[in-house]
Amino acid sequence: MAGSRLGQWPCLVVCILILLKAEGASIPITIVETAVSSGAVCLDGSPPGYHFEKGSGSGIDNWLVHMEGGGWCESVESCVSRRDTFRGSSSKMEKTMGFSGILGSKQAANPDFYNWNRIKVRYCDGSSFTGDVEAVDPETKLYFRGERVWQAVIDELLAKGMKNARNAILSGCSAGGLAAILHCDRFQSLLPATARVKCVSDAGYFIHGTDISGGSRIESFFGQVVKTHGSAKNLPASCTSKMNPELCFFPQYVAQTMRTPLFIINSAYDSWQIKNILAPTAVDSKKEWKDCKLDLKKCSASQLQTVQDYRTQFLKAVNTGLSSSTRGLWIDSCYAHCQSGSVSTWLNDKSPEVGDTKMGKAVGDWFYDRSAVEKIDCPYPCNPTCVSVDSES
Repeated sequence: MAGSRLGQWPCLVVCILILLKAEGASIPITIVETAVSSGAVCLDGSPPGYHFEKGSGSGIDNWLVHMEGGGWCESVESCVSRRDTFRGSSSKMEKTMGFSGILGSKQAANPDFYNWNRIKVRYCDGSSFTGDVEAVDPETKLYFRGERVWQAVIDELLAKGMKNARNAILSGCSAGGLAAILHCDRFQSLLPATARVKCVSDAGYFIHGTDISGGSRIESFFGQVVKTHGSAKNLPASCTSKMNPELCFFPQYVAQTMRTPLFIINSAYDSWQIKNILAPTAVDSKKEWKDCKLDLKKCSASQLQTVQDYRTQFLKAVNTGLSSSTRGLWIDSCYAHCQSGSVSTWLNDKSPEVGDTKMGKAVGDWFYDRSAVEKIDCPYPCNPTCVSVDSES
């Protein structure tokens, strides 16, 4: 039961999907039918899919590949529960999708990436695109093939012109943001040596944190994900050669040996992490944290101190995990999760700011080496620009 709660996706996704549909024309889904022959399929055995808006003008040779999030399934039971939904089957996915935020096509709202080739890879495997188990149980008919799905989509994009990329970004939100970290160096290795290639993780820096009971339920949960999906062999060898492979699902251990520049967009009070890493329901038997998790304004003084201590854990994990020479940081104090996919939080008049810098500008400045970007917000509740995102958490 606790595992399934950890795998649940916050209601923010609904808000983001609504906002995504609000900008520009709807972009049809592309189904990778040829992937079936190599076993690169969703949980239910259907072929994977993605949405692709072609670049133009100065962006014709630039590529932004953004991976959708949606939690994880850590057991056969939880994977069965999502198998016949859009999180486990391309046949259940919407046929069109609007792009916004980092994927937006309007120059004013996304000046650095608006005319790039922009792709959103749909998430249907439940393992952050890391699983690969050959056997298929005839009873459950579950396919654990996330790694193959990722490779099949990337192969198709390479054939469509990404092999000639001049600039490229691998990005993602939440489980997709974690995938951007786990696949970052591999992505870079598939592109021309002359290309500028970097990765952006939004709300994907899940930390190996301590919960309110003093334990780490997230460690056991991620360990179950890795075991169920056979992910260990597909996690970065630079990490798995040094520690228990199951720990290499945590970005703070993978990032230490990454070669490719990485930008972290995250709240130091990430709403998913507060709800599921700091105060998971399984260790809050008296439901003392129920109201606090929904709204930090409802936390008691002692709870708020615990939340502030979690921020300290988070910032330590970021600072020990990332090389300061190539990293970019935009860490706000808003109680939010996934902020790059919405025009309201990416770059408009009312978007959140950290150090007088909006997220979209920070990422663009870092990518094009216009300036170093390490923006870390003051402690909650200091930032008045958070008003626009607190209500979406």
